[in-house]
Order: sequence, then C-alpha cells, then structure tokens
Amino acid sequence: MSIFSRPLTGKTVLFLLLAFFGVVVGVNMTMMKLAINTLPGTEVDSAYSASLAYTSEINAARNQFERHWSVEARLTRLAEGSATLTLVANDDQGKPLRDVEFNGRLERPTDKRGDRRIVLARAGEGTFFGKILDVSAGQWDLVIEGDTGGQRVFLSKNRVVLN
Repeated sequence: MSIFSRPLTGKTVLFLLLAFFGVVVGVNMTMMKLAINTLPGTEVDSAYSASLAYTSEINAARNQFERHWSVEARLTRLAEGSATLTLVANDDQGKPLRDVEFNGRLERPTDKRGDRRIVLARAGEGTFFGKILDVSAGQWDLVIEGDTGGQRVFLSKNRVVLN
C-alpha cells in the first residue's frame, strides 16, 4: 500500500522537486536581501584604488610626522545628546597653526550610515570649536583632517567612547 492515494508519477516527482527547490531559492533570496540591506558598508569602495594610493598615504604620514605638530582634541558628549569638539593645534615650536583649516568627522566603526560631520570654526589662534547634535552614546572613530590650500596636511583617526 502506498502513502499516496494514487500512484507516484513523473509529474508528481517533478512538482515535488520544483516545490522543494523553490522554497530553498526563496529562503536564500530573502536572506540575501536582508544581508544586503543591513550591510554596514565598507572601509573603502575599491581595494584596488586604495592600494594604488597607499604610497602617497605613507609619504603624507611621513611628512606629517616630520612637522612635529601638536594637535590636541577634546570631544565631550553632553546630557542632551549633543557633542562638542575643541581642537588646539600648535607647530613644532608651540606657536598656533594659522594657515591650516581643520574639519572633523565622527564615524561609526560598524555602520558607515551613522557617520556625522563636525563643522569646526576658528575660535582663536590655533583653536577650533565645533558642535554636533543628536550624537548617540557608544564607540566612534574621531577623524580630524587639516587642509592647507586644498591639500591635506594632517590626518588623525582615534577610537573614542562617548557616554
């Protein structure tokens, strides 16, 4: 006696196989869509392009090190959720940097969609100040860049924890 009330035919086997693989493909596509939609992003868009720029990044870091600048940043998250960044930049002789414009970013280490730009305004000789609203607590990467004449002359990236 068969499990089926009618005989097992080729059409029934074909239907069962198509239904089985249809479910497998459907679940895979659903999982793939969820994975792509929740992908936090990549550090660089193209690893090949990043590798080509690697030598210039090494030279820029070497030049930055040879300047012996002192750049100190203080990032504070306030109770209402905003954050302030105060930056003091001096040259190798302790004199304030005058020809350098600084800007900052708060980057989420795990999700690039949460990155935030900090507009820094000059608050005095070699001192810059910026405020950003709605900064959630947790780990961030504080990225500070200094530009002179459209060319980056300073780069700093540090992991910070905001409470």
